[in-house]
Amino acid sequence: MIEIIPAIDIIDGKCVRLSQGDYDTKKIYNESPVNVAKAFEDAGIQRLHMVDLDGAKQGKIINIKTLEAVANATKLKIDFGGGIKTTSDVQNVLNAGATFFNIGSIAVKQPEVVEGWIKQFGADKILLGADVKDENIMIHGWQQSANINIFNYISAYINKGINYIFCTDISKDGLLQGASVDLYKKILAKFPQLHLIASGGVTVIDDVDELNIIGCTGVIIGKALYEGRIQLSQLKKYLQ
Repeated sequence: MIEIIPAIDIIDGKCVRLSQGDYDTKKIYNESPVNVAKAFEDAGIQRLHMVDLDGAKQGKIINIKTLEAVANATKLKIDFGGGIKTTSDVQNVLNAGATFFNIGSIAVKQPEVVEGWIKQFGADKILLGADVKDENIMIHGWQQSANINIFNYISAYINKGINYIFCTDISKDGLLQGASVDLYKKILAKFPQLHLIASGGVTVIDDVDELNIIGCTGVIIGKALYEGRIQLSQLKKYLQ
């Protein structure tokens, strides 16, 4: 059964969404991420994907107090990312209440650092991000191709012990045009053991149903929840 993972993206301590990673498209949905998280928990959600967009942009964690507040106010399992660069960053995020830390560009540019984190914290604490355009990994807020094929990237990290990957097709993200089902099917066909979390483009409950059918472990849902395209009540069948 697919796990439902709402996204809370943070700018200036507020809950926002972007389209295709473009900060100029910022839309504030709620002044209080804590209230949003509590509403998700009350509906039966158990997991949260939290991204410090200020941190991602500035290259250092900015909104750790928001993580702390949400972790203290709920029992949600939180994966947190955005601006994580050092071992002390990882430690601070876990100490602030995150169950997992999510990483992206650093895993592309400094795999040796991530290997150290796997040894120190365990692969089960890491949620690896794979941002993809035309089956190539993108970095630096989706602005630059890393010239690494998605399948080679996943293979390398599976060999390092990583089991959980969230994959975002950036051509879909925030546009409410459906998920990248064909891409996920290809990934799961090549790596059937992988716990793949779909991200980006999920628009209606049928998208969630389809991702469940093809074998995705989880689905990150953002704008569709905030704009009422998917109601929490529709997700009840997936909430244990």
